[in-house]
Amino acid sequence: MASADMSPAYEMVIGLEIHVQLKTRSKMFCGCGVEFGAPPNTHVCPVCLGLPGALPVVNQQAVELAVLAARALNCQVHRRSVFARKNYFYPDLPKGYQISQYDRPLATGGWLEFTEEGGAGGRLSIHRLHVEEDSGKSLHDRFPRSTAVDLNRAGVPLVEIVTEPQLRTPAQARAFLGRLKQTLEYLEVSDCNMEEGSLRVDANVSVRPAGSGEFMPKTEVKNMNSFSQLEKALGFEAARHVSVLQSGGVVEHQTMLWDPLRGEARPMRGKEEVHDYRYFPEPDLPTLEVSDELVEELAGRLPEMPWEKERRFVDEYRLPAYDAEVLSASRTLADLYEAVAQSTSDPKEASNWVMGEVLAASNDLGVPVERLQVDPEGLAEVIGLVAEGTLSHNLGKQVFRRMVETGKTAEQIMEAEGLRLVSGGDQLEAWISEAVTENPTEVERYRKGEEKLLAFFIGQVMRKSQGKADPGRTREALLKRLDQG
Repeated sequence: MASADMSPAYEMVIGLEIHVQLKTRSKMFCGCGVEFGAPPNTHVCPVCLGLPGALPVVNQQAVELAVLAARALNCQVHRRSVFARKNYFYPDLPKGYQISQYDRPLATGGWLEFTEEGGAGGRLSIHRLHVEEDSGKSLHDRFPRSTAVDLNRAGVPLVEIVTEPQLRTPAQARAFLGRLKQTLEYLEVSDCNMEEGSLRVDANVSVRPAGSGEFMPKTEVKNMNSFSQLEKALGFEAARHVSVLQSGGVVEHQTMLWDPLRGEARPMRGKEEVHDYRYFPEPDLPTLEVSDELVEELAGRLPEMPWEKERRFVDEYRLPAYDAEVLSASRTLADLYEAVAQSTSDPKEASNWVMGEVLAASNDLGVPVERLQVDPEGLAEVIGLVAEGTLSHNLGKQVFRRMVETGKTAEQIMEAEGLRLVSGGDQLEAWISEAVTENPTEVERYRKGEEKLLAFFIGQVMRKSQGKADPGRTREALLKRLDQG
């Protein structure tokens, strides 16, 4: 599939470099805390500042999270890997080099399957996965005509995942990244928050004549803060390459900065070659050794992955494929659904409530599902109360929302706020009398044969009762009252 702005005589070649911040409390080689949004330069020490005599110590948790990610991506984890110094100068790199890995990375040779919108599937090979530290952050909007540097991020642990150049369309790149993000979130190795920089993607793109096996000069596109922007950037850059080639020019090997406001990429700097970084083994760190026992232990901690949950939800709970896909998208949502389903006799109704009311509460209250006060047994109780007729569906929704907001039980809320169906007695009669008395014209029309107006009167009673009137009993009582004339 060619880009909408690209000649079908050419095909795209896309490879991705994904930097993922690992979910640790401290940095990669020192004890400084990791805290997004902390006051500038408050989480720094001699190690992450690169002061003379300060020695790095490897964060064991970061290594374990990296191994977990590598196993989930079907990579071969090497028992011995080597840290290396990647030398380059930039204001937010205090040491003048980054501790990374080069010729002996932690893991190589993996793959991950993905599905595009519309159902087309694919498998992308992973070239390597290695551990490294992050640089600091340059801020260009704090002071007029000046750049500020915040080194809180310097030394934060990352894994870099490098794919093979096997993607051919921006849509494939977006689909793969969506699956990768979901995988890493399920593993709980990263929160993958792109807005906070926990997941950053650099894309290498080139074009070549369709059917050719030749690799042409590529450019690297940076500064893409969403998958939709990545799609746009790849389409733009590929079309630019084609335009350059068709005009007889040569594509320069350079780094491009994506401008989401203008929807265009512009040159940032010449693209460095590997030899420019002058890699050599980090002299202050020994060879990183990962034992067979640790790899096996971490492999045993791999959770059920989203695509596996999706299949099981269809088979075990007889859910439609759409429901299973929505519920398995998030590990938190999937776990909540399963807990509710196991507490009810109707797994499909549990799915309806979790996809409907739970997600609605999360959206309305601006609170992620994992931080909502949702008691699975409490939600199952509400579903049961609706099924047995103690609550209407609308009242059930009100009770559930109040449970989320207050942390109280359904019974406590129903008692305190009077949220029960009224199925008879003076109160129901009073609401019906008011609805009939206040609408004499509609009563006359109903009695002359416009029986569809019964729905109007039911609606009037439900409005007066604020949804507390039992719809079935209301219909019976209205029929009796209206037919009296």
